[in-house]
Amino acid sequence: MGLRYVVVTSLDRDDLRDGGAQHFADCISAIREKNPTIKIETLVPDFRGRMDRALDILTVTPPDVFNHNLENVPRLYRQVRPGADYNWSLKLLERFKEAHPEIPTKSGLMVGLGETNEEIIEVMRDLRRHGVTMLTLGQYLQPSRHHLPVQRYVSPDEFEEMKAEAMAMGLHPRRLRSVRSFVLSCRPASQRDGSEVKLTARQSPRERFRAAICFYPARLTFP
Repeated sequence: MGLRYVVVTSLDRDDLRDGGAQHFADCISAIREKNPTIKIETLVPDFRGRMDRALDILTVTPPDVFNHNLENVPRLYRQVRPGADYNWSLKLLERFKEAHPEIPTKSGLMVGLGETNEEIIEVMRDLRRHGVTMLTLGQYLQPSRHHLPVQRYVSPDEFEEMKAEAMAMGLHPRRLRSVRSFVLSCRPASQRDGSEVKLTARQSPRERFRAAICFYPARLTFP
């Protein structure tokens, strides 16, 4: 297939003693056996109640990027992530980073669910305090009438303001691209084409609302 980067993810597997961690490890091993050059990102559930067991398994076969999405701000967790725990998710990201300081940790947030920009910025600070090194932000779109409605569409200017806040924290923007699924491409500096990717005039307003922002650390400092 010519793939160079893959994302392996799953639903919550609370029915399994390891939360599904062994299946992630098996997938990583199988992919690397077929093609050792492929970069693998795992987008994992929170392994609620199974963190120690899951991290022990992933320590043996770690991914190239460890991703666990916080999704939104803690004030809205009952609506957005019912049954999830904000601090538990932060601890999961921190624990993996402590075990693998050389591996980027990543999280993602949806905006437009009723949070304020100030709350998003505070979540950014929490992520950095817990060692997270990559972040995606994407506009929430209601996938069906059974899902939460969109409370607002975040403007490109607001995304730029959040970008500036992130940079002030020591986060460096690597790549910004508008895509329908909010999945974005982050390339290493050695592969950049030298152009700064911004919200371009070629994008329609709808596409611009769907923009995703990726940040990567340069000099990571906090007050």
